[in-house]
Amino acid sequence: MQAIRVIDSHTGGEPTRLVLDGGPDLGGGPLAERLQRFRDHFDAYRCAIVNEPRGSDPLVGALLVKPHRADCGLGVIFFNNVGYLGMCGHGTIGLIASLKHLGELAPGAVRIDTPVGAVEAELSVGGRISVDNVVSYRAAHRVAVEVPGIGKICGDVAWGGNWFFLITEHGQIIDLPHVEALTDFTWRVRAAINAQGYPLVDHIELFAPANVPGAHSRNFVLCPGKAYDRSPCGTGTSAKLACLAADGKLPEGEEWIQESLIGSTFVGRYRWRDRSKGEIVPTITGTAHVTGESLLRLDPQDPFCWGIRA
Repeated sequence: MQAIRVIDSHTGGEPTRLVLDGGPDLGGGPLAERLQRFRDHFDAYRCAIVNEPRGSDPLVGALLVKPHRADCGLGVIFFNNVGYLGMCGHGTIGLIASLKHLGELAPGAVRIDTPVGAVEAELSVGGRISVDNVVSYRAAHRVAVEVPGIGKICGDVAWGGNWFFLITEHGQIIDLPHVEALTDFTWRVRAAINAQGYPLVDHIELFAPANVPGAHSRNFVLCPGKAYDRSPCGTGTSAKLACLAADGKLPEGEEWIQESLIGSTFVGRYRWRDRSKGEIVPTITGTAHVTGESLLRLDPQDPFCWGIRA
C-alpha cells in the first residue's frame, strides 16, 4: 500500500494539490528533463493524484522537487487532468501558502525552479504573495481564425508560461450561468487556432468588462483539460500584460487588476526586460488558503487506484 502526502489549497477559487512525499522519483537534472521523465515513465501518478476519484478536472497538481538551478531554493513541476504545465501562477501562490502553513517558509523572497525557467515569489507579512513570472511576450497580433459554426475570431497569441489565444471581441457573456456556452465556444476556438498554425496554444482566454469595483477586466480561461480557471489565471494575466505592454496601453509598473469568472482578483504589473523584443517580466499578486492535508492511498485492490483516464 503506497501513500502520497499532499496539502490542498485554493488560489482565488482554483485548487492546487501540493505533493510533499510519496510522489515519483524523477532523479536529477534540469526540470524540463524531469518533466519529460514524469510524462514518459510516471504518468500514472499524475492521473492518480489529480483525476477522479481522488481529484477533479480543475485540480492542478504540484510536485515539490529539488531545484536544479543553483540560485533556487525550491523546484516544482505542475500537472493537471490531461498533462503537464510549463508554469502555473495560481499554483505557485498555492505552493507558497502551503509551505507557509507548514512552517517551512517565512515572509520574504524565494526563487523557484520550474521547467520553463526560474520565478521568484515573495510572501508578505500579511500573507499576500507576489510572483515574478517567467519572461512573457506577445508572439502574434490580431490573428484571424475561422471557427466552424462560429465564424471569424481575431485574437493575440502570447506566452505567459503557457501559450494563450487572447480574445476581446467575441460576443460571449462571461458569467457563471453561461459556463457551458463559454466552454463550447472556447473549445471550438482552440481546435481552430491549433489547426490554423498555432498547435502549441492550449489555453483560450476571453475578456469582458469587470464586475468588481476597481478591476480592469473580467476573464474566462479555458484550460487544456477543458476545465475553466476559477482564478484570474496567473499565466493568462501575464500573457495579457504582455499584450497591453506591446500596445502601449499599460505603463511599466502600473497595476492591472484582473477579475476571474467567479469574482476573485489578481493584481498584475510588469517591468520591461527587452522593449525591442516586447519581452516583459510580469508580477502577479494574490492570496491562497489551505483547505486540507491528507494521505492519498494507492490501494492495489482498487480498480481505480491510478485514477480515471479520459
